[in-house]
Amino acid sequence: MNTKAGLKFFAIFLAISCIFFLDLFSENTVNKGNNPVRMEWNIDGVKREALVYIPTLAKTSPTPVIFAFHGHGGTMKLAASGNAFHKLWPEAISVYMQGLNTPGRLVDPEGKKSGWQAFAGDQNDRDLKFFDAVLNTLKTNYNIDEKRIYCTGHSNGGGFTYLLWEERGDLFAAFAPSAAVSLTAVILNKIPPKFAELAERLSKKAKQLTPKPVMHIAGENDQLVKFEWQKQTIDMLLKLNNCSEGKPWNEHCTIYPSKTGTPVVIYLHQKGHSLPSDARELIVKFFKEQVKP
Repeated sequence: MNTKAGLKFFAIFLAISCIFFLDLFSENTVNKGNNPVRMEWNIDGVKREALVYIPTLAKTSPTPVIFAFHGHGGTMKLAASGNAFHKLWPEAISVYMQGLNTPGRLVDPEGKKSGWQAFAGDQNDRDLKFFDAVLNTLKTNYNIDEKRIYCTGHSNGGGFTYLLWEERGDLFAAFAPSAAVSLTAVILNKIPPKFAELAERLSKKAKQLTPKPVMHIAGENDQLVKFEWQKQTIDMLLKLNNCSEGKPWNEHCTIYPSKTGTPVVIYLHQKGHSLPSDARELIVKFFKEQVKP
């Protein structure tokens, strides 16, 4: 082989090798050993971040998406390690978003810890805008199955899950909040005196939830988000979804079939404000059974 032909062959080989290694690097950047990777967005001049797990086939095959929101004072890292939906359902995209410092309704009134907006218009809708940006990125870069987008969250993250149901409900196939309430369901129904000002603001913004499949997880001994408050939300869900009499769904759960195809599963436990160890597997099981019409 002459020198010119050899150089040409080497150039072609080098180009093919670069393409291969770029693809390999890109794939490893996305999956990083089957763990979520950190991604950033700029929302109204503020850096926002999330840990996102992307399955290998997300660019070519319709892929479900799970959004999981940490509670007040939590982090995306704890949400990812504690929930590990990317391990329980590795075929789905799992998104663990990071909240910003937020005044709490029940704790941390000075807002020294991370959290999520409580209602539409709160915090200039910074978290709704963040969610919109994340979902838009996923839709732009991956083959999202828009009939299988799901949302779950614990405590303040569960409250934000209910807010997403109110404000972005048409996007989702099902929800699974835990240790949380729908503010419009509870505060507008029975207003504690300390929430009177918030209730007045909510009354002007309240939206009627549309029927959706939902799994609500509640501790009967929850001392933070009182069970009596959660019970009001549960009663609202059963009425909203036009549910019939409940029947066992597993050892701890009752499923209430719905004439509108939007079942309600209630998981009652004695763990107080914490999430039972088997709840995450049951959330995934429930989500897998729900596909948006």
